[in-house]
Amino acid sequence: MQPHMHAARILVASNRGPVSYKQDADGRLTAGRGGGGLVSGLSAMDRDAGAVWVCTAMSEGDREAARRAGRRLDAEDTGGHRVRMLDIDPDTFAAAYNGIANSVLWFVHHLLYETPLAPVFDADFRRQWAAYEAYNTAFADALAEEAAQGAAVLVQDYHLTLVPALLRERRPDLRIGHFSHTPWAPPDYYRLLPDDVAEQVLRGILGGDRAAFLTERWAEAFADCCARVLGAEIVRGTGGTAVLFEGRTTRLGVHGLGVDADFLRERAHRPDVEERMAALREQIGPDRKAIVRVDRTELSKNIVRGLHAYRRLLEDHPEWRGEVVHVAFAYPSRQDLRVYRDYTAEVERVAREINSTFGTVDWEPVALHVKDDFARSLAAYRLADVALVNPIRDGMNLVAKEVPVVSDHGCALVLSREAGAVAELGDDALVVNPYDVEATARALHSALLMDPDERGARSKRLSVAATALPPARWFLDQLDAL
Repeated sequence: MQPHMHAARILVASNRGPVSYKQDADGRLTAGRGGGGLVSGLSAMDRDAGAVWVCTAMSEGDREAARRAGRRLDAEDTGGHRVRMLDIDPDTFAAAYNGIANSVLWFVHHLLYETPLAPVFDADFRRQWAAYEAYNTAFADALAEEAAQGAAVLVQDYHLTLVPALLRERRPDLRIGHFSHTPWAPPDYYRLLPDDVAEQVLRGILGGDRAAFLTERWAEAFADCCARVLGAEIVRGTGGTAVLFEGRTTRLGVHGLGVDADFLRERAHRPDVEERMAALREQIGPDRKAIVRVDRTELSKNIVRGLHAYRRLLEDHPEWRGEVVHVAFAYPSRQDLRVYRDYTAEVERVAREINSTFGTVDWEPVALHVKDDFARSLAAYRLADVALVNPIRDGMNLVAKEVPVVSDHGCALVLSREAGAVAELGDDALVVNPYDVEATARALHSALLMDPDERGARSKRLSVAATALPPARWFLDQLDAL
């Protein structure tokens, strides 16, 4: 494939782009910022570096914008980025995105299957897998066309695992890296996938010069899968770990994404946040403590067990009744998948049950909010006495890093040992097994009792660790390594 005449030296490929479009009844398009933590990381790209960002149209508005734009979206819409948005057939996209990426690969890496009943890899799965291949091929074709000779290409996440190998076939001159924002499953669990698919995903990523992960633990799991599934040779040396397979070497890297402290602190002190702080403080009560959680209602976030742990705290320590409120923000996620709708309903049911069991005229034990509101999340971070972050499994978890950075008076962090963030924050957090509701309740009790000076000191150290690799640095480090 021939590179385009305005070929790029740096390319990024991700499912979601820096912009999303809504179309009104008159056909007018309005552009908004794309969602997701990945977008903030990649937005750090130097707009003058002539980089091109390839993403996919996620909605009807996006598709219309992609059609109207021809090759590149209007730079006014994209914050100055050069963006190519792919108009992939909606059925192909849905099968690849919901069918494979979110319902198979996400489930495997987060160990979410109820194995007596799922997964079932049948003809339906094969149809969806063909769509995932077509979706990855569309990206590989676009990147091959956009890239200058010898350009660096950074491919992002589990949606695009096949792209590195497909792109290598088309453009052997390119330097290609893949970054996984999820955990990586250990070999025994990874092998739930059909053998050919398990192999194809690994071969796909090994098409790159570099495969990078959020923590050492996920990189090691990937290497173990390469050894067990492909029979690849793993070489561990002073320069890090490399996978040797079929005459090619793929180096493994670790980049723990941190948060942008300056942006968060500035944003957390704007008037809309102050307003929401006042409203939350009124809802909680002037002298009560707040246990805060902010998550999408994502199965891996473990919100239901978090509520059970809080309930256990109130049962075991009646002295906290009327003295603490669990402020739980559970923002809707993937509501087009039934299992997610059911999970959201269960979160709401358990919260109601706790309130009806323990609530009094002037005290509501759980303040549950399900409408997404970034300013309100920042307000909750600022006034939290305790932050509860207890995922079943998480590539990193940026909430665990954001809370200590914006907290007004220091905040105790109760953190799951299965979150990637534990590698950096474990020393100053209260670390729990996310399945153990009783241990989590005990950790919440200890966190509420923590001496304010100790809490402040821990919070400061957490904040330093959380900002060690801010998004811009995280992105440039990968580029330099490539």
